[in-house]
Amino acid sequence: METSILESIGVEIIGVMSPVSICMFLVVLLVYTLTPASPDPVQIRSAATLVYLESPSDSTAQKFEGALLNAAVFVILIAAVTFLLVVLYYYNFNNFLKNYMRFSAFFVLGSMGGAIFLSIIQHFSIPIDSITCSILLFNFTVVGVLSVFSGGIPIILRQGYMVLLGIIVAAWFSKLPEWTTWVLLVALAVYDLVAVLAPGGPLKILVELASSRDDELPALVYEARPTVSPNRGGCGSSTASALGLLVTGSSEDSGSVELQPVPRNNENRLGVVDAANVRARQTDNNRVDEESSPLVTSSAERRPMSSGGSESDYSTAEFRSLQAHLYGSQESEIVVDEEMSPLVNMRLGSEREQTGNRGSRSNGTEIPVIETRGIKLGLGDFVFYSVLVGRAAMYDLMTVYACYLAIISGLGCTLILLSVCQKALPALPISIMLGVTFYFLTRLLMEPFVVGLSTHLMMF
Repeated sequence: METSILESIGVEIIGVMSPVSICMFLVVLLVYTLTPASPDPVQIRSAATLVYLESPSDSTAQKFEGALLNAAVFVILIAAVTFLLVVLYYYNFNNFLKNYMRFSAFFVLGSMGGAIFLSIIQHFSIPIDSITCSILLFNFTVVGVLSVFSGGIPIILRQGYMVLLGIIVAAWFSKLPEWTTWVLLVALAVYDLVAVLAPGGPLKILVELASSRDDELPALVYEARPTVSPNRGGCGSSTASALGLLVTGSSEDSGSVELQPVPRNNENRLGVVDAANVRARQTDNNRVDEESSPLVTSSAERRPMSSGGSESDYSTAEFRSLQAHLYGSQESEIVVDEEMSPLVNMRLGSEREQTGNRGSRSNGTEIPVIETRGIKLGLGDFVFYSVLVGRAAMYDLMTVYACYLAIISGLGCTLILLSVCQKALPALPISIMLGVTFYFLTRLLMEPFVVGLSTHLMMF
């Protein structure tokens, strides 16, 4: 039976929504804990407030105009940095980009994270000396950089530090003035839409360039653990056709993400082979030619052929014994993960060498090979989702609930649109637009209504 899109990509959606929810929750907790009752009127000038510093005495028109100027300058800076990133990546300055990202992570964890750590110590009056605090902060920073950029690290540790990076940056962005924050979020959502979908967009060029090189994106991205259900049975093919492959690319400074479907026959990746369909198509065959079974071909290279060089020297029983050794007796899919068996690995490698197309063939029918890697979500999306709920937390918890539901709904819609459209899509626009809309609707309409009912004892 055909499965729905929601059932097909449910595991993938949960794998992305869980860390996003954790990041937003911890940012809200930090905002509630560290924001003073009377905010300091002295503001620090940053990259997002280069043109205008908001003052309580300014009029609404002045605040809106200044926020527009701040957002325009910030987006221009992001676009310039992203184009520079594309140029460096195009000319293979990979070592420079990797070292730059390592330095960025070290600075965020050590400097910005250290400032938040000291604020928590002061707020809760934790007794700790400066030497111990420095050692703990240094170890935390070094372990974080190694976890994010080194191999052989448990994926749960890498995911945890990626979420921490998003929390630290979002906590600092939450200190921006109110008008600048809302206008900046909308401007970033529009920029993300243009940069990903418009011809010549910097993020579109970056993702296409990385895909053509079969390389990782030069960016800080969160990678969800790849999951494949072993009990899908007959619905496996429909699931594969509905979801395909999810690959994301993002610019570290842009805070955007592109969800890009890649063809299932990527020959440089690992995959899923539907063994049941292969056996069903090969049951009634009495002869096996060299092109239809690379495994038998590789075996034939090790055994002497007859004078005619025909593949008929191999009996059907011989082939079936090899086939049983390869596929086993299970009727479900064979999941080829990062640790594949040598036999299946050899078979996939010989298929890629001998077939002209990128899929294996059996009796002229293509066998799709699908990548099982998880979704990658740009770190900037964690940041700006959390900035939105963090700013909402400065007003009321009711707005926090509304913004959270709107962001999660937008992210789910983006993943569903990806599985339907099968083309690169940005992750910021839908969630940010829904979040901003729900914030103002809740603040201007829902909260006065609920407070009025509670005040007149009509709702408890």
